Amino acid sequence: MTIAEILSNEELRNHEFPVTRDKVFLAHAAVCPLPRRVAEAVREYATISTQGDQEALMPDGLIPRTRAAAAKLLKATPEEIALVGPTSLGLSFVASGLKWKRTDNILVYFDDYPSNVYPWMALAEKGVKVRFLNIRELGKIRMIDVMGQVDENTRLVALASNHFVGGFRVDIAAMGKFLRERKILFCVDGIQTLGAFPTTVEHVDFLAADAHKWLLGPCAAGIFFVRKAAQEKLAPQVYGWNNVNCPNFSAQEQIVFKPDARRYEAGSENLLGLVGLRAAMEMLLEVGVDNIAEELLRKRAWFVPELLKKDYTVLHADAPPQHASAIMSIYREGTDLTPLHQKLTENKIVTSLRADRTGRKYIRISPHFYNTDAELHRVLELL
Repeated sequence: MTIAEILSNEELRNHEFPVTRDKVFLAHAAVCPLPRRVAEAVREYATISTQGDQEALMPDGLIPRTRAAAAKLLKATPEEIALVGPTSLGLSFVASGLKWKRTDNILVYFDDYPSNVYPWMALAEKGVKVRFLNIRELGKIRMIDVMGQVDENTRLVALASNHFVGGFRVDIAAMGKFLRERKILFCVDGIQTLGAFPTTVEHVDFLAADAHKWLLGPCAAGIFFVRKAAQEKLAPQVYGWNNVNCPNFSAQEQIVFKPDARRYEAGSENLLGLVGLRAAMEMLLEVGVDNIAEELLRKRAWFVPELLKKDYTVLHADAPPQHASAIMSIYREGTDLTPLHQKLTENKIVTSLRADRTGRKYIRISPHFYNTDAELHRVLELL
């Protein structure tokens, strides 16, 4: 399946993405609808599971194949991938699993999504100094901003790969390289790029991302990447039969963890979720993330100017390609966009209504590769 085939064949598009039959879904930065093949994979396994032991009946190679697909997306190794669920959980594992000194400080962005703020704020109780990144525009985090705000006591920088409202993508490769040269750990919330834009971890120490946005998978079926060299630094915070050595399910006198990222998977896997996650990732790998990114930037390139013509302000409308994304949030000064959002909803156009710390409301438009230009034109008509 290619993007060209999907966009040129409405019957195929409706078949592969059933939501397109009666809705224009433009809220992939929120919670995605499931593609047909993802839903079918879950349904088939759920049906089979009525016949006996769910683990015995799971698809052959489910866990290793899911780990391998995640590793391929991230350009990591399967041994660096844990399958632990929500993004919040992976980020919290990092915050609670590292050994901190009172002289340490960490740099985070206060106006990031709360899942990537609260775990770090909680470290203040351990004496860690939590420093908030000072930037001028919502979500616009540049290399120069980070370079000027880390020091010799900065132990870790935690950033999202793409701001959930602003839609400004961080250059995580360049950022990570800069931080590694200074022996500063780099933790990434990758949920707003993984599946939409190349999100690789050559210069990242930790990354967490759930499947329910751009990966087009089920909720709470997530990926947690821990660089091999960082696994001994990050102590597991949960204990169970699955991550601690227990031959014949017998507890041992010493706690010995699995030798790789499986040490963070304490108990039974979310098998139904992983069936869907695997199907979603294999579909995206078939289409090609580079191809998806190219298509999303093509859509943005013509759609943003049309929004501007209608006198809306688009956050970071002038972002260069390396920082641009498929998240396009609009507002009009002095106007409450709630009625307009409701109008779109009534016309079966699904977007997100978001607000910033000042209370300003935005309509966030976030198409994926299978959305057509005609669907975006329909949005423009209503705007």
